[in-house]
Amino acid sequence: MTRSKLLLAALFACLVAPMAALAAGTLPDLQGRKVVVVTENAYPPLQFVDPKSGKQIGWEYDAMNEIAKRLNFAVEYQNTSWDAMIQAVSDKQYDIGMTGITINDERKAKVDFSDPYMRNEQYMLVRGDESRFTDAKSFAEFKDGLIGAQPGTSPFYTAVYSVLDGNEQNPRIKLFETFGATVQALKVGDVDVVLTDSTAGKGYVAASDGKLKLIGGPLGTEDFGFIFAKGSDLVAPVNAAIAAIKADGTVEALNKKWFLDYKMGE
Repeated sequence: MTRSKLLLAALFACLVAPMAALAAGTLPDLQGRKVVVVTENAYPPLQFVDPKSGKQIGWEYDAMNEIAKRLNFAVEYQNTSWDAMIQAVSDKQYDIGMTGITINDERKAKVDFSDPYMRNEQYMLVRGDESRFTDAKSFAEFKDGLIGAQPGTSPFYTAVYSVLDGNEQNPRIKLFETFGATVQALKVGDVDVVLTDSTAGKGYVAASDGKLKLIGGPLGTEDFGFIFAKGSDLVAPVNAAIAAIKADGTVEALNKKWFLDYKMGE
């Protein structure tokens, strides 16, 4: 075999070996390394505290536990507020953040994202007896209507730019520290709408016994990803695991478990 053919053969082997390993389902082995994952526990059914058992449960917990098992790392969960999470992960106080975090360029300036593990759409969450408006257009025309939102979140910016007038200081937007607080304000009548991704919205509707509902069409799509400190060596392994659980049906099974089968409080 000529020298050039030997080089080509070696190059081909270098390309084929990783592809074969991937096809065989091989994932990186993190050798039991401890990984601290922080969440907010405020986005059912993604992650929340079970009202019956007091345990932390949800789609993201199941997905992260599966990723930890496949990559062989020991996951430790901690909690913090949404407004502190991105900066805390950026400062390396935690290894991974998860709380239905929308991937966008502004956040990418502070943290690295995993590949998307879920694509979602935002909807209007209202009280079950709401009849004064039925969608974003009629709500915008209802001048007394108030929206509850967390500052700096995708629902906040959607409220500003897709529902109202583009003014981030619009007094019709009432700010709260947590998503759960916005929903509580909605329930007691302090606000009239909360914008939410469909996953969290469905969770709250299912648990409300008819006191909440989703109205109107989707106001935009968003991709969710896990966040890491810039340059984290966990991004590539987690991306490989996300691809694996998508490919083998695990994600589909989790979607069925949490979005179709699970009923809050039952």
